[in-house]
Amino acid sequence: MFKKIILVMLVTSGLLFAAKVGDVTGTKTLKVDMNMTKLAASCVQCHAKKTPGQVNEWRKSRHGHVGVSCLDCHVVKKDSPLAGQNCPGVKGTNTYISVVVTPKTCKRCHPNEVKQFDQSGHARAAIQIKSKAGMQALMHKVEAMGDHKFINSPEATGCMQCHGTVVKVKNGVPDPATWPNIGIGNVYPDGSVGNCISCHSGHLFSIAESRKPTACASCHLGPDHPDKEIYNNSQHGHIFNSEGSTWNYTAAPDAWEAGDYRAPTCAVCHMSGIGSLKSTHNVSLRLKWNLWAPISKLRNGGYETAVPNYLKKGKFTKGNPLAGNPKGSAAARAQMKLVCKSCHVKTFTNNFFIMADQHVGLYNVYAKEAKKMFDTLKKRGLIKKDKWSDTVFKTWYHLWHHEGRRMRQGALMGGSDFAHWNGVFVLQQDIRVIRTIYNKRMKSGKIED
Repeated sequence: MFKKIILVMLVTSGLLFAAKVGDVTGTKTLKVDMNMTKLAASCVQCHAKKTPGQVNEWRKSRHGHVGVSCLDCHVVKKDSPLAGQNCPGVKGTNTYISVVVTPKTCKRCHPNEVKQFDQSGHARAAIQIKSKAGMQALMHKVEAMGDHKFINSPEATGCMQCHGTVVKVKNGVPDPATWPNIGIGNVYPDGSVGNCISCHSGHLFSIAESRKPTACASCHLGPDHPDKEIYNNSQHGHIFNSEGSTWNYTAAPDAWEAGDYRAPTCAVCHMSGIGSLKSTHNVSLRLKWNLWAPISKLRNGGYETAVPNYLKKGKFTKGNPLAGNPKGSAAARAQMKLVCKSCHVKTFTNNFFIMADQHVGLYNVYAKEAKKMFDTLKKRGLIKKDKWSDTVFKTWYHLWHHEGRRMRQGALMGGSDFAHWNGVFVLQQDIRVIRTIYNKRMKSGKIED
């Protein structure tokens, strides 16, 4: 008995697909007819067989609709540090490709977005890891136990998947210790910085996807910056979780307004054009405070320029003052209030930020006292050589890096459980632990056994 096969013809953007019903890829056979070059068409046809998922996403994307082909994004010059001919389709030809697509390529069509990104704190995400000896030691010596065989695994499977790293490529083949990764602050051999697919995953590059909280949640979660959990704890998250699947996420940039959604997502507050605000890829532009550092400071550093400094010097530096609004922290807060204005009256918004700012100030009181005690003990040689076995160091680290971030971010994002029970309530215990050990060591001049 012959199995009946029904062929369904799918015509999309000039691409003619023939697929068996139930074929999830939709790309069983493929005929290309959209004024592509012969080589570009052959790329699509070959990858429809080799990596059908990628072709299926591409054909549904805006890129597919307007005729942006594989070659438009992946072809590089022969002398590019990313160049290779590892793909059989170009081997031995004058065409060189890069597996890794960098913001330098995206910039050709999206110059404003790349420029805005370069001015943001996101652009220095890899620098946060690479410029800090303590972070390098934590990953390579402490977590990897100094074992050269495993020296790169904590970073490659963890930190760089959010922060990014220095991507290394040899003969067109990326170093496995640096790629693949979706880290947002990647530094590439061609000098560009960033990673557009962190938010707009390839090969669909969906604007709707990037507007949903899940786009941010793959990095902004966990004990040190649980923004996903804080959002879910907030009234905004409550509304989103109740009905967010029904909202409109496909409106054009600067046209995505309240009404398309009933409560803000991360993108609404930090990036979207709303009211008189223009959309931006500088996620630092509307931020008044730095909420991740040991001591919270106002973001009065303007646009971030640490990345260009790195490229000129050939090494990572800690960079310039905190990325923020070029007109200062007050202007940043004013912009954020314009977002709130779409749904809330002025008194509601003002009162919220008055109390949230007080909570940041309260955190600084705890942090300054704890840091002063730790610094004094360190100066007097009263911190253990293996600091990760020292209760004072561990408690101080968790006070600012875990509990303190939860306290501050919970306050400014409306997550009450994180502002209190996971925040200040734990800090009041931390400070007592540090005080007790501090007083004992200062009195005895010794580190207790």
